Amino acid sequence: MTANLPTTITFAVYLLAMLLVGWFGYRATANLSDYILGGRSLGSVVTALSAGASDMSGWLLMGLPGAVFVSGLSASWIAIGLCLGAWLNWRFVAARLRVYTQKAGNALTLPDYFTNRFEDTSHLLRIVTALVILVFFTIYCASGVVAGARLFESMFGMNYQIALWVGAFATMAYVFIGGFLAVSWTDTIQASLMITALILAPLMVLHADGGVAASHAAIAAARPAAIDMAASLDTIAIVSLLAWGLGYFGQPHILVRFMAAESVKTIPTARRIGMTWMVLCLGGAVAVGFFGIAFFGQRPELAANVNANAETVFLEVAKILFNPWISGMLLAAVLAAIMSTLSCQLLVCASALTQDLYKAFLRQDASQRELVWFGRAMVFAVAVVAILIARDPNSRVLSMVSYAWAGFGAAFGPVVLLSLVWPRMTRNGALAGMVVGALTVLVWQHYQWAKLYEMVPGFALATLAIIAASLLDKPPSARQLEIHEAVDLEIAEHGG
Repeated sequence: MTANLPTTITFAVYLLAMLLVGWFGYRATANLSDYILGGRSLGSVVTALSAGASDMSGWLLMGLPGAVFVSGLSASWIAIGLCLGAWLNWRFVAARLRVYTQKAGNALTLPDYFTNRFEDTSHLLRIVTALVILVFFTIYCASGVVAGARLFESMFGMNYQIALWVGAFATMAYVFIGGFLAVSWTDTIQASLMITALILAPLMVLHADGGVAASHAAIAAARPAAIDMAASLDTIAIVSLLAWGLGYFGQPHILVRFMAAESVKTIPTARRIGMTWMVLCLGGAVAVGFFGIAFFGQRPELAANVNANAETVFLEVAKILFNPWISGMLLAAVLAAIMSTLSCQLLVCASALTQDLYKAFLRQDASQRELVWFGRAMVFAVAVVAILIARDPNSRVLSMVSYAWAGFGAAFGPVVLLSLVWPRMTRNGALAGMVVGALTVLVWQHYQWAKLYEMVPGFALATLAIIAASLLDKPPSARQLEIHEAVDLEIAEHGG
């Protein structure tokens, strides 16, 4: 089933609007700080919605509904874990990171922050951080490219290989042009589209099936296990699903939104907006997958595409139940979810290559214009590599996101948390945590020991490595302790 004219027009208008925002971002970009951090000018609404949109990706409208459609409500433990993790991230990381990155040499990137925080003159922390970002973000970017290809394939009947390039180019264009401001502004628009789609879609599914009670009864009759939150799940499985929430503390594309906030005073309002948006979106995604079981179970003639690939359940609902003009808007919301995360990931990768490798080691005297254009070139380069990784048409969005999410959560999460709250932490502690966390994820994922999500052992072992290596190392310098104390004082004064 390919898109009709009204859907195609709606979709095209959305894409043109994103490119227009990219142009405005280009006009507002004067230097590298503007290009990769927006000059630290984001208000509470943009901070909240851009953090949420860059977080959720195509996984929200494809991966999660698909998982619930296949496994039932037992898959919603992921959503519960994510809500808990996101709230803790907003509450205990956002404000401190905003203050600390400014006081620690006005750090523009995560590698910048680690280098300045621990006074690492060897730049070893910068190199390791940048390499971890490039490895896991390239995989993460590939998941976004796969999701985009699936959307264009489903909508327009495109060949998968062509759809890869079309979907990636749609995102790459406005990131290339407008940088961080374009990404943040488009994220705000895209977050609004996503929440609208995830409220409307389950309501229409329920309306078509006669309401909550009728849908629930149909699911109970056809697949009673789908209603059980613990169906076929043991304690390890539930812990693994909840552990997704740990990943928030180490996601560079989310942390950078905190760094770009206008001031620490915007954080509490941003937290309330962001968490409300997140709960509604995750609830809607779970509802689409769950009530979709009843909808397609009673209409087997419409279920061929969903049965072939469960991650298309939202796409099929949008195309079947809505007026073509509204359907175009809902399908644009899927692209919005994909573009919002992919764009931020491309920008973080480009930032690491530009600020933390090219400027730090190759061209320390490079002009701002040169650095901005090098960053744009890196956006293109990373996108091409992600497309090449995503060429396998059997790629699944959820599995790719799961791997990259665990990698960042274990490699950076404990380092970020302890660096913000523990003044005794040292550079060698940070290095040890980063390396142990990343390696644990790589090895554990390969061997699948105990069927436990690799995030759990990775996060735990990285934390132990940081503490042990820091205590065995010489104490931090007086300047590091002064900066830490200054951060404590500012947080105590302004809250967050």
